[in-house]
Amino acid sequence: MPIQFILLPLFVQVALTFFLIFWTARARIGAIRGGQASMKDTALGQQNWPARATQIANCYNSQFQIPVLFYVLTILAIMTRHADILFLVMAWLFVITRLVHAYIHTGTNYVPHRFNAFAAGVLILLLMWIILAVRLIAGLP
Repeated sequence: MPIQFILLPLFVQVALTFFLIFWTARARIGAIRGGQASMKDTALGQQNWPARATQIANCYNSQFQIPVLFYVLTILAIMTRHADILFLVMAWLFVITRLVHAYIHTGTNYVPHRFNAFAAGVLILLLMWIILAVRLIAGLP
């Protein structure tokens, strides 16, 4: 399988992360310019940012939690030559759950729906790790 196919879901996840950091910056700059926050009140933490800027920033911060395991897994699967069609399909499913999670997180932020998207992604990623571990330990292709 061409490496470009395997890396594409990873690149989409990275693009989501960059999109969210720029959106966070825009929301925070807008909050300061609009008088909803001041640099003095936000310099030591996020507690004083308005709700919308915090909502977007929290979504950005979540991209450094479970997706980190996805990055490591993708690199490991490539290095061990276990990145096959099953891996690719599951990688896309994981990234789709992250996109849905971000959409909900920055939109309605309805926690039950957000949790379902998060949990689906975690379960997919866990299964990906189990499959790779079994294949590597058992010496399977």
